[in-house]
Amino acid sequence: MKKIWLAGGCFWGVEAYFMQLTGVLNTVVGYGQGNTDQPTYQQVCTGTTGYTEVCEVTYDEKILPLEKLLEHYFRIIDPTTLNRQGPDKGTQYRTGLYYLLNDDKDVINNFIKRLQLQYTDQIVVEVEPMKCFFPAEDYHQKYLEKTPGGYCHVNLGLAKPDERK
Repeated sequence: MKKIWLAGGCFWGVEAYFMQLTGVLNTVVGYGQGNTDQPTYQQVCTGTTGYTEVCEVTYDEKILPLEKLLEHYFRIIDPTTLNRQGPDKGTQYRTGLYYLLNDDKDVINNFIKRLQLQYTDQIVVEVEPMKCFFPAEDYHQKYLEKTPGGYCHVNLGLAKPDERK
């Protein structure tokens, strides 16, 4: 099992999208890369903590290799928009890929380098080692599962039927 942290705007949609994929074992939404201890949603929303909304994804790399996971990630984000996804604006909604292993860093950077050839605008997705992660409040966990029809900027239908659990 491996972990990666994905920032792609509001974490509710990112989590719901990845939870439906074969090979994803668990998700936890939370706050990553900031500069305070135990941030709250209200603090993160001020844009002053340095945190971004992230989804921690635990996955089986034998079933869902990192490159395939990255393909899914880039399906649901606009990688050329800084500090915004859909209607969500602010530094807490920036895009980012946060890893633990340097091998993953190389895979991510090579993937983005190839992907950049498809864009005229610069890809602005952060790629950094995960420095800190704090799970979000309970009401954020599996939010769209608990709140059918709840807000989501991610098109959950982008996962093909053969890619779903």
